[in-house]
Amino acid sequence: GDRSRVVLLVGVDLERAPGPVEVRAEATDARGRSLTGKRALRVLDARFAVQRLTVARPFVELDAAALERVNREKAVLDRIWEAARPERLWNGSFRVPLDDAGPGSGFGVRRIINGEPRSPHTGTDYTASPGTPVLAANAGVVSLVGDHFFAGTSVVLDHGLGLFTMYFHLQESLVREGQRVDRGEAIARVGSSGRATGPHLHWGARLHGARIDPQDLLQISSLD
Repeated sequence: GDRSRVVLLVGVDLERAPGPVEVRAEATDARGRSLTGKRALRVLDARFAVQRLTVARPFVELDAAALERVNREKAVLDRIWEAARPERLWNGSFRVPLDDAGPGSGFGVRRIINGEPRSPHTGTDYTASPGTPVLAANAGVVSLVGDHFFAGTSVVLDHGLGLFTMYFHLQESLVREGQRVDRGEAIARVGSSGRATGPHLHWGARLHGARIDPQDLLQISSLD
């Protein structure tokens, strides 16, 4: 009948404390009528694994110059999240950004390095040979091609509506900032740049700033 249907994508950050959270939504239907609604969600404990590592101190303790660089690069990314394109650019389902990829791993793993808690791992890692093509998980616009301290050579895609995917530790980028890419298009090659112990792809995602498991995007069929 006359009921309007609105589909929402809600991102829950991997460090969100378990418990209730209220989601409020505002939209406008095809006739220009305002729609509002709210729903209480319950965040469950994901019980992420804990990884304990012992490494050489210079590998994890940053000097002043490195710390300044890391903070500068974080500010660049924060500006990108704030400049999300308001229109949806992706179409249909998302895909794993590698052909013949094995299972991804590592999202949310909490690392204790030399006895000190560190930030959780914010992406899913896929083992792959150096030079393997990295493919766009869906259509979007390249919002960053950079060389970052931790992430190495990096590509960030803006899929619109506050949804981004990130591709880290690359050997090289095959795209430029501002370029539109299609789902499955080769955007980079697998490498081991930045702080990486070997060649692999770190695939990450953000939804309205929340750090989410990119593999959850594979469950999106379409919003049409």
